[in-house]
Amino acid sequence: MAEVLYTEDNIKSLDWKEHIRLRPGMYIGKLGNGSSTDDGIYVLIKEVIDNSIDEYVMGFGRNIDISVADGNVRIRDYGRGIPLGKVVDCVSKINTGGKYDSKAFKKSVGLNGVGTKAVNALSDSFTVSAFREGKCKTATFQRGVLINESKIVKTKEPNGTLIEYTPDSSIFKKYIHRDEFITNQLWNYAYLNAGLKLNFNGKTLYSRNGLKDLLERKIDEEAARYPIIHLKGHDIEIALTHGNQYGEEYYSFVNGQNTTQGGTHLAAFREAIVKTFREFFNKSFDTKDIQTAIVGAISVRVEEPVFESQTKTKLGSLAIAPEGQTIRGFIVDFLKKELDNFLHKNKAVAEAILKRIQQSERERKEIAGIKKLANKRAKVANIHNKKLRDCRIHLSDSSRKSTEEQKMNSTIFITEGDSASGSITKARNVSSQAVFSLRGKPLNSFGQTKKIVYENEELNLLQHALNIEDGLEGLRYNKVVIATDADVDGMHIRLLLLTFFLQFFPDLVREGHLFILETPLFRVRDKKKTYYCYSEQEKQDAMKALRGKPEITRFKGLGEISPDEFGGFIGEDIRLEPVILNDSAKIIDILSYYMGKNTHERQLFIIDNLKIEIDQLAEVEVMDIESDLLQTEDAKMA
Repeated sequence: MAEVLYTEDNIKSLDWKEHIRLRPGMYIGKLGNGSSTDDGIYVLIKEVIDNSIDEYVMGFGRNIDISVADGNVRIRDYGRGIPLGKVVDCVSKINTGGKYDSKAFKKSVGLNGVGTKAVNALSDSFTVSAFREGKCKTATFQRGVLINESKIVKTKEPNGTLIEYTPDSSIFKKYIHRDEFITNQLWNYAYLNAGLKLNFNGKTLYSRNGLKDLLERKIDEEAARYPIIHLKGHDIEIALTHGNQYGEEYYSFVNGQNTTQGGTHLAAFREAIVKTFREFFNKSFDTKDIQTAIVGAISVRVEEPVFESQTKTKLGSLAIAPEGQTIRGFIVDFLKKELDNFLHKNKAVAEAILKRIQQSERERKEIAGIKKLANKRAKVANIHNKKLRDCRIHLSDSSRKSTEEQKMNSTIFITEGDSASGSITKARNVSSQAVFSLRGKPLNSFGQTKKIVYENEELNLLQHALNIEDGLEGLRYNKVVIATDADVDGMHIRLLLLTFFLQFFPDLVREGHLFILETPLFRVRDKKKTYYCYSEQEKQDAMKALRGKPEITRFKGLGEISPDEFGGFIGEDIRLEPVILNDSAKIIDILSYYMGKNTHERQLFIIDNLKIEIDQLAEVEVMDIESDLLQTEDAKMA
């Protein structure tokens, strides 16, 4: 083996933009193409808006204008504006900012002086303009390099900051901004900053009642077992109710940052709820019985919070400076006092909570016996190992524990039948992609209780493969991908799986883990070139591009696609359609409409769409005839 030299020549120093571009994951998490809520292009938006929110919190500017179109992002706030002499430094000198001075930004999110610098370095074009007291300064950059710096000029613009940028397409490959993800992101800002108006692409997002509005938007009014409990104190706000869903559902925030991975504040919130209910009812209920079906939200503001990464999705702080009280003590003390007082004043709510806890207790005991039998049966039959082809980062080797970063990049494909799972299994990346094979069509679980999950072998094994029996904290794969054939049976299986997840594990959908694999419907090729087409229109375009008489293959099932071809569809260029559950969507209404007994409304929907489908088929036939005529003319000319 050749000797590897380690000398002064191996030591390199990168400037700020080179380091950000070389290691973007350190600054914005995973890159992605916009199909996941935590993809980097949404972190870029957050980094800019965080500064605008800090201005609002400090009492400056009640409006923020956001527009996103054709990959370009424009964010204008009406705060104090960046000091004109420091405009360039604030967006291009690492560890530079006003938030090191805790007097100016006591409880800010961006404390590291990195945010807008990362946006600047990772953008094809980046322009910043600051407006202060009738004067303006503008600077333009390309991938972090200063291209133009204007002089300070007079302006009639109101105070504030304007930032426009376009993400670097060489880093964020084939990305697309999804309005649904941005809207949900902005709603969180609205809930946490009651009175602030966020104007996004012509729509205004506004909240009057903070976290109470958040829960009202997140859950069905009919599903809430009692009116939302809404409590506010100095630097803390909580909202809480019980619903009819399985598992828990929490939304947690620190200094306006959505901590999607929780942290010390969320752990304290969950603990405090259990402690308070046990003491109020004077009974040592099982923790799960209290927490099952809870929908809660908590927001705290702390000085100099410590997050576990630059993306600030998990709080690690133990203390609230300068008082020195722990986060846990602060939250537990608040709930034990305020929530206990609320329960004493609202007897009807207290009775509803007690009934919901007792219901969870009965259901848990009923399921326990069924669960034990189901797990024993699966173990004896060794079915689990036959249905799941795991990826290497999850293989049961105690000496090789998967890191959080590896889990973030892991995917599981849920396929139908042996042929489809065989193709994906041979083509997959064995390091990070797993395959779970279904046998036939899953059970329609709409309206069923959790008991059915353990009685039905297929559904029971699926939840075990994902490790979500006790909630999403144990989820083994960041992306759960439904991969079914593009025919009627495949669509039906897709609907049945969607029903299963929405019925029993809606958080999997809410938190952006569920996707549909898009595979090509057609292969159009001649001796020189091959096109894979995902729609009838793409097929027609490919035929015109090749001219002549190309070979056209219609893929009816995943098993018809060779492993070599499949490798291209589940590699870097994978097309995933995220399953998005809008805040306004009512799960029970969706499932009853599509998966319940036939209704008059659904019959009308099918009839109306059947007419549209017939019209579209007629158009396709005309296009096919035109294509044949075109090929005939080409042949004559030849």
